[in-house]
This record gives sequence, C-alpha cells and structure tokens, in this order.
Amino acid sequence: MLRNPHLQSVLASSSLRKVLAHRRRALLETASEQVVLDCGAGVRLLGFHARQQLQVPPRGLVVLLHGWEGSVQSTYLLHTGARLLDEGFDVFRLNLRDHGDSHHLNVELFHSNRIDEVVGAMGAISARFPERPLVLAGYSLGGNFALRVALRAPAAGVPLRRAIAICPVVSPAAGLSAIEKAPWFYEAYFLRKWRASLQRKARLFPGAFDFADWQPRQGIRLLTHKLVERYTEFDTLERYLDGYSIAGDRLSGLQVPVSILTAEDDPIIPVGDFRALQLPPSARLEIAAYGGHCGFLPGLRGRSYAEDFIIRECASEAEAGDD
Repeated sequence: MLRNPHLQSVLASSSLRKVLAHRRRALLETASEQVVLDCGAGVRLLGFHARQQLQVPPRGLVVLLHGWEGSVQSTYLLHTGARLLDEGFDVFRLNLRDHGDSHHLNVELFHSNRIDEVVGAMGAISARFPERPLVLAGYSLGGNFALRVALRAPAAGVPLRRAIAICPVVSPAAGLSAIEKAPWFYEAYFLRKWRASLQRKARLFPGAFDFADWQPRQGIRLLTHKLVERYTEFDTLERYLDGYSIAGDRLSGLQVPVSILTAEDDPIIPVGDFRALQLPPSARLEIAAYGGHCGFLPGLRGRSYAEDFIIRECASEAEAGDD
C-alpha cells in the first residue's frame, strides 16, 4: 500500500483515478435514474438510483453519501457504487443539500447540522425502494451524517440495518484545526470548491445571500464563522461545530449496528478522536496503519480497501438476512 498519507488523500478523489475506471463508471451511470426526494418540511434532495443486473432479488440496497463539497460524481463514490453493483447490490447515491447539481432545490444554504433532512431522505428512499437489507455508507462528512442517521433511524421508523463510515468527521472542532495545520493544499482545495458552490447559490437566489466580503485568504475558520453567524440558527462557531459532533459518548446509545474504518495517518481527522469514542458492543471500529483520508489505495489502479470494507459489511448484512 502507498505509505504517503497526502498522496493517499489526493488520489482518493483524483480525476485520473476516475478516468482509469471509465468503463465501470459508465456502467453505473447508465444504470442510474435521477430521483428528487421529498424529505419533509418542504426540503428536496437529489439522488440517483441504480439497479444491479446480476440476480433477482438484489442482495440489498446501499445508500452512499459523499464528503463535504463532494457529490454523487465524486471518484470514490463512483468506484464504490460500481463495486456494489458488481456484487449484486442496488445503489442509491444521495447528494447532500447544495452539492452536485442540487443548489436550485432549496433556498436555504447547506450546513452540517441539517441532519433531519437526511433522515427524511432515508425514509423516502426506504419507502420508494423496498429492497432489503437497507445499508447507509458515507465518506468523511458523509460518514458523520451516516452515523448520526443511525442514531435517529429507529425513532424515525427508518428500517436501517447498518451504517458504515469511512474516515468520518468525529470532532468537527478538532477536524477544523487539523485542516488548518495540514499542508496548504487541503484548505485551498476546500475553499476553492466552497467558493464556487456559494457563488452558484447566490446566482440562483439573487438578494438572498451576500458573499461580497467572502475572501479565501481569510481562511476556513473565519469564513465558516461568518456563514454560521449569518445563515444558521447557531450564535457561535463553537456551538455550530458541537452540534454535529459525534465525539466521546455521543454514539453510545446506538441501536443500529455501525462499522467504522479510519487510518492512523489520516491528516484531516485525528486518530485520537476514534480511540476516545465510547461505542456499543454492536459497533465495529477498524484503524488501519495507512490510508490517509479516505484513500486506502495499494496503487493508482488498485481498488481501495475502503471499498472492500464496505462490500464486506454489506455482504455480512445480506447473508444475515438470508438466515
């Protein structure tokens, strides 16, 4: 396996890796049908549903969530979705609000505490597509959302069998500090994509937002603070970050089994956050020595161990359902 964590992290989302998997990606995209979900409270989210063609019935339905400023077209999600189809699972790739081509669906801005609409999306998916078992898997911020959905699924009546998280954000405050301390290109990458997203939102809803003083050189902390203060219900950055934290004992009440994969050398999410988690017996936590942030690649062409991890956990649920 590649030992450089920054190379791992960059390759996970690289366009080159997407090009190298063009055939499998094309099969997934050809099989995918666009779906706009009613998530409750007037919120709509965009996703893509793909049916496998190997067996009847499918081994289950796996919902995939991307990371912050990713989308259903992110390299790692396309690779994972294609692998799942090859293994006999139906796949639903879900865009979080204001990600991908979904900025027009809702007036209010995306922020990471909008968990109710993702729970609502899972309810809508489970009602529209009855294949079982239903599994949710997410990368990075999507992994954080997946674990929070697992916490809320039983009360919401969502028949979620398992949630899988790859390098999930655990403590948002610690993650923000890690990005600031990491090599410059991490923060630059997120700021470039975030700026483009906000500009698109402002064009779609003239007069609703004012980003005139938004300057990338101000850094991700200050800019997050500005958006939190202006466009969320949180009065401080600290309360906003704490709002979607899953650190410490916040996952201890999980009733839905979860599986978590992270890497010792992840430059974005401190590994100490995972060691401090208080998890129930049904939770599985695996800490790999290498892998960077959502990488886990043996080489440029090799398939990611993160995909293997997701396939293994989904297969386990499918087999349990056959008992």
